[in-house]
Amino acid sequence: MQRAARKGGSRAVLGRLAERSRADVLLVGPSGALLSSGRPPRHAAGEAVWRAIRCGVGELARRRARSMAIDVPGHTVFLYPLDGQGDPAAPVLAAVAPRPDAGGAAPLLADAATILGLCWRAERTEGLRSRLEAADHRTREVVLHLLMNGHVVAARQVAGALGPGLPDTIRVCVVEGPPAARGEIAAHLRGSAPEAWIVPCPVYEAHLIVLAPAADGATAAGVQPPEHPPAYLRSALGPCWAGMSDAVPLADTVTGYAQAFHALAAARHRADRRASFACGPDLPLALGPAATAWAERFLAPLREHGARRPQDPGSAELLATAASWLRFSSRATEHLKIHRNTLSARLKHIARRLDTDLDRLADQSALALALRVLTTAHPAGTAPGSTAPGPAPRGETAVHRLDDRLDDLLAHPAVTRWARVQLRPLTAGDPSGELVRTLETWLDHDARVDATAAALSLSVTAVRKRLVRAEAVLQRSLLRPPTARHDLWLARRALVLAAPTEP
Repeated sequence: MQRAARKGGSRAVLGRLAERSRADVLLVGPSGALLSSGRPPRHAAGEAVWRAIRCGVGELARRRARSMAIDVPGHTVFLYPLDGQGDPAAPVLAAVAPRPDAGGAAPLLADAATILGLCWRAERTEGLRSRLEAADHRTREVVLHLLMNGHVVAARQVAGALGPGLPDTIRVCVVEGPPAARGEIAAHLRGSAPEAWIVPCPVYEAHLIVLAPAADGATAAGVQPPEHPPAYLRSALGPCWAGMSDAVPLADTVTGYAQAFHALAAARHRADRRASFACGPDLPLALGPAATAWAERFLAPLREHGARRPQDPGSAELLATAASWLRFSSRATEHLKIHRNTLSARLKHIARRLDTDLDRLADQSALALALRVLTTAHPAGTAPGSTAPGPAPRGETAVHRLDDRLDDLLAHPAVTRWARVQLRPLTAGDPSGELVRTLETWLDHDARVDATAAALSLSVTAVRKRLVRAEAVLQRSLLRPPTARHDLWLARRALVLAAPTEP
């Protein structure tokens, strides 16, 4: 009996007990409802038997008795409460044995009740632990969701109940490993970096997101510079890959996550399976304050939107949906916990409000840039020597206004320098020009692999292989969202605008 308890818990004990006693052995709740059985009941099928069980369970509770036997036609019902500590929620061991051999089962049932009581308490404790762990995971996911949408104050308030507190400056790490080992990897990370926040990724089952404190500059407070992964990433994690971002403000967690995800794409092509984000200028910083006015005007139809009905999405929900979809594509349903039909309806509503075509990579890139600009801390006003775009002339559509005003921003020399930095690794590392042509065609066809394959007269598999090679050179994710397709489209557009003025 003890061996069965160690190997299979209460269900195995019930099965072994039913086999030895030749009785129907059940666990019933305080109300008499069936909780578990060792095997399908043979004798406990009649209404008289269940009436006796329900009445007996009530009598046990009232009398605080340790056992009870009730005779019914042809059978004897034995009842033993598993409440060694007087727990009113404890179940009752019920056995229905046929007469005249029922009496021989009583000693065996009494001994088994003690073992079953221990099994039940252990299983209930494990169930409570699992529920607490699930609640902890969901709460951490809520904190991450708040941070990704820029709600830092609310995120700090929720995080304060769990600890550790959220730092002002962080490095985001994305760790990828076998989904079955995610709990073990998370436990290792918590032990190696107790000051870090470990969040199971709500989108990718194989990913863990780490928000670790970071110090500006070099190795202050023991934080390694980004080109040297910290100890908790250098230590053995088994067959895992890890990517780490630059130091970013807590309010810019979304940028840190994107950087870490791109670093993870680079890590897949490295022997040590670790990579830090290839440091480069951020486009909103290159655009300067002039971009803020453009972004505010572009997003105004969404930001000013009011829901007509209580069940309709408001402005904040539409902005969060747009940001999540641009980052995760169809996986935004998992991030936002909404149905795919709800996501589709919201995207259509967003496209109508902005008068854009979200199937076009150009419009996606503009929307992604506008959202990034407004979540990046910029001083208000206009940069010296530049003019914020004014209101669109009457009669222009939103799409024309988008193209013209965005081109004004992308034509700035600082943006041209940023664009060269983004594409330089590919142009320098591709002597044949094969990867450059593939990437340009892919961007021209709205990042659709099938259309790119048709345009290049290649198979879909061949195009994917080239894009994977381009990922390794650029150290950016291209095929798995969040991808760099929006940045790459903007970079290529900036270089196209600069080409006529270059010598």
